[in-house]
Amino acid sequence: MNDRPGSPTPTAPTGGGRTHPGPAAARAVHVFKRYGSTVALHDAAITVHTGQTHALVGRNGAGKSTMVSILTGLQAPDSGEVTFGGAPAPRLTDRDAWRRQVACVYQRSTIIPELTVAENLFLNRQPRRGRLVRWSTLYAEAERVLRTWGVDVDPRQAAADLDIERRQFVEIARALSFGARFIILDEPTAQLDGAAIERLFGRIRDLQAQGVTFLFISHHLQEVYEICDTVTVFRDARHVLTAPVADLTRTDLVEAMTGDAAAQRLARDRPKAAAGTDLALDLRELNLPGAYENVTAQVRRGEIVGLAGAAASGKSELAETVAGLRRATGGSVAVCGVTTRPGDVGAALAAGVGFVPQDRHHEGLVGDMSIADNATLTIPRRLGPAGFINPSRRTAIARRLIDNLAIKSSGPEQPVSDLSGGNQQKVVMARALANDPGLMVLITPTAGVDVRSKEFLLDKVEEVAAAGAGVVIASDELDDLRICDRVVVMFQGRVVAEMPSGWQDRDLVAAMEGLAPDA
Repeated sequence: MNDRPGSPTPTAPTGGGRTHPGPAAARAVHVFKRYGSTVALHDAAITVHTGQTHALVGRNGAGKSTMVSILTGLQAPDSGEVTFGGAPAPRLTDRDAWRRQVACVYQRSTIIPELTVAENLFLNRQPRRGRLVRWSTLYAEAERVLRTWGVDVDPRQAAADLDIERRQFVEIARALSFGARFIILDEPTAQLDGAAIERLFGRIRDLQAQGVTFLFISHHLQEVYEICDTVTVFRDARHVLTAPVADLTRTDLVEAMTGDAAAQRLARDRPKAAAGTDLALDLRELNLPGAYENVTAQVRRGEIVGLAGAAASGKSELAETVAGLRRATGGSVAVCGVTTRPGDVGAALAAGVGFVPQDRHHEGLVGDMSIADNATLTIPRRLGPAGFINPSRRTAIARRLIDNLAIKSSGPEQPVSDLSGGNQQKVVMARALANDPGLMVLITPTAGVDVRSKEFLLDKVEEVAAAGAGVVIASDELDDLRICDRVVVMFQGRVVAEMPSGWQDRDLVAAMEGLAPDA
């Protein structure tokens, strides 16, 4: 089970680099877990050595989330053994004992925004005198914890005022304050820009030096090579390999995850939009204070245009303006020849915009609703007369979308909350396509999905363009941008560069960071 596929060519070590791993901080062996007829884990195993940053990767449905839930004591395996530092895992009901062993910082923050940083750090364990909270002691203890672990945050600050990056640091400090020295990071970079990711990686290395061990879960394989020492791959509920990152080429890693050698994306010749083709999008001197200024750009039918930039570049705000979610204070937006009203989602939909938002959890899906309801939210008039929904018509449309997007489900009535991340993202894409858009606008469309789902979604975007729609992809993911005919780069609210297809990574990244490209 530990043999690697193929014959990897060794590369230079890039992670924190423990040549001789210490004792196992966490170990799970011979783990089986089944939900009814679904096998979630089959004889799965992982060993994370003390002081490592160890990556766990695999496609959606590979068993990563189930293993994390077992390693954090949220559920018990059907069989198998879990140990921490060589000692058996605590009883499932002893939550305090689990918190002293392990903590997970999830992609979706568990920080309570209505409370202060200090209250979040010591939630349900505030120092008290009788029934009264000893506030001075609480803030002093919170300051000590934050200082010990190098988190530069005011303990009296409202958590709602923290950005995503600092919320993550507070969650890590909270976990360490319980005594845990094994931290699981679940997609920690999904909503961070390049500079914030570098700061996060710096904190991880600092904490490693203090004896903290990390299990790092990410769909961004480049990050595995940047920060991790060792990588474990799960596929189809089974352990496939564990190997030093430095010994695995990227091709071998992707092959292990997918089970075939065709996982690398190959550039394809796609007909380019002719110069005289009608415009799918025409932006004229668009302004939104604090986000972007004086943006003029066009997208032709059949063309895929990237909007690249860091988190504060204005690219996402510009894309949301086109979709009607933001109201520009100046300039105009025309979609397929129709000038839309500022800040009017209905007008954008009527003009022909299909939209995939940045965060499927908070902006893209209604978790308790079915696939059919989510996929048809943008087309109520096609579902029945006078605001009434014809269930058979809705189901028929949903089935076509499910087939078109290859959504793995039990049927149109299945709640989207039951789906894997990749299939949830396909439902968001299905809704964007339900309106037969003349312009597709997508913000980081492959965030938090597995390699195969990413390939499928990007193929579908190319398919939409080939059918004659214009496409805008706002993203800082280089794989998203590689399919674009050209990439418009934004920095601090301004368009600073435009690059045709075939750009070099270093040139695009330099422009996104406001730097001149290397000679």
